[in-house]
Amino acid sequence: MNGEATSAPGDQRFGYIAERLPHGSGYTGRLSTYVVRDAEAGADHTFMYADIVTEGFRTLHVGERVRFLVDPEEPDRARYIIRLDLPEVEDYYR
Repeated sequence: MNGEATSAPGDQRFGYIAERLPHGSGYTGRLSTYVVRDAEAGADHTFMYADIVTEGFRTLHVGERVRFLVDPEEPDRARYIIRLDLPEVEDYYR
């Protein structure tokens, strides 16, 4: 993570998925850690798939735009990640 800037805890932020790090644990061995980069502050924040707010599959791809909150107790963590650009169904399952 870059650590150059910080995002205000508790404020709604906009950014994009900068990285998806395979973790290799969980029920199917596919639990992942994601990195979201704050578009305004440039700060990186990590989160787990369970923090993604969606119906269906909780997965994101590098480059996707998202809205999120910074955890006030852990400023390097993001919470309540919401995908802004929903993919076309055909593109999502390729």
